[in-house]
Amino acid sequence: MKRLRTRVAVFALIVIVGLVVDRLSKLWALSALQYGKQIVCIPNSLMLSLVRNGGASFGLGSGLTSFISIVAILACVAMLAAVRRTKSLQWTIVLSLAFSGAFGNLIDRAIYAEHFFDGKVVDFINYGWSVGNVADIILAIAGIWFVGLILFETPFKPGESDDESSGESAGESASENTSENADENAAENTSEVTVENTDESNN
Repeated sequence: MKRLRTRVAVFALIVIVGLVVDRLSKLWALSALQYGKQIVCIPNSLMLSLVRNGGASFGLGSGLTSFISIVAILACVAMLAAVRRTKSLQWTIVLSLAFSGAFGNLIDRAIYAEHFFDGKVVDFINYGWSVGNVADIILAIAGIWFVGLILFETPFKPGESDDESSGESAGESASENTSENADENAAENTSEVTVENTDESNN
């Protein structure tokens, strides 16, 4: 129960912080930046420029806004279910980051929508090859961490396999003890019968 509360607290903290930072950064971009103009931070590498993105993270899938929104909603529901099932703190952190990033962009699609979740996401971090936002960065971190957990085979429910092995070992031990006790009882009964038969023969 204590571990569950810890995971819930971690999930809530990461999601709230991620959403707040993403939302505030987008509001700042809308008020401080102008469409078509750039603020150069690192020449040819990092600039600030305001754009509206109808696609997925980093401008991918432009023109599929409603479809991407549906996928994002389903993904958020799946991540909530996964957070509830996992017993791993690392998996909880990764799922929390992914949920925060996906939900952050989903908020834009909802509040700026003219039809069903077809609003365009506010992007302003220009890398030269793509434009993104804080939510995209959070999603990228979650994706890299996710791959790392898969490669290092980090268990989704740590300790479960150990418990199963312990249960199997306990079952095997109980079976062995039962067999040994049965053999001992059978041997004792045989000895008693033999003694009784011997006494009867002598009589």
